[in-house]
Amino acid sequence: MPQFLIIDADDTLWENNVYFERAFARFVDFLDHSSLSAPDIRAILDEIEIVNNQIHGYGSLNFGRNLKQCYQHLVEREIQPGDLDVVMSFAEEILGMPMEVIEGVPETLEYLSRRHDLTLFTKGHPDEQRMKLDRSGLAGHFRHTAIVKEKDAGSYRGLVAERGFAPSRTWMIGNSPKSDINAALEAGLNAVFVPHALTWTLECQEIVPGPGRLLKLERFADLRAHF
Repeated sequence: MPQFLIIDADDTLWENNVYFERAFARFVDFLDHSSLSAPDIRAILDEIEIVNNQIHGYGSLNFGRNLKQCYQHLVEREIQPGDLDVVMSFAEEILGMPMEVIEGVPETLEYLSRRHDLTLFTKGHPDEQRMKLDRSGLAGHFRHTAIVKEKDAGSYRGLVAERGFAPSRTWMIGNSPKSDINAALEAGLNAVFVPHALTWTLECQEIVPGPGRLLKLERFADLRAHF
């Protein structure tokens, strides 16, 4: 029986967080703090992002805003003209990075789209997410695309109601325990967890069982054996 497959984008279909990690590494080098290690700085940046993401949302330019705020908070020297532009450039360069579709994704989407109803469901800046989807060449596999400010249980319930999906036949597929798996399970959907080695730390949680079914796979391509 055809299923309704809701599929995450960043770090599920294409590489994403690796570029943010590289930008953060450059930021740490530029900050050159005398006592704080990279994990110490990351913890402070995480606190800034938790607050600001609720206000401004996600995406590379908002990440740049968070880096600038972190720099102003931690810098041990007088801020020079152009310093904040340098910090912002670390984030801006993410937009120019090559699109790296994850191995096995195109052929797997082609296989799944012939059998099931596919929806791309992602959060972030709408223009940036649409640009990445266009550059990936994967848009044609999806019947519907939804870009939201936050992927929580409420947004899943809204999507399911809007699209007329039967929850028992609806699966969320993604790499983020917080917004892909736990939120979908809380909404009463099924979920497929496809882990990524560089999942963003703020998306990492223990997976909480819900009423729906949970499937854990090693690779996106393994979906062909189950759907």
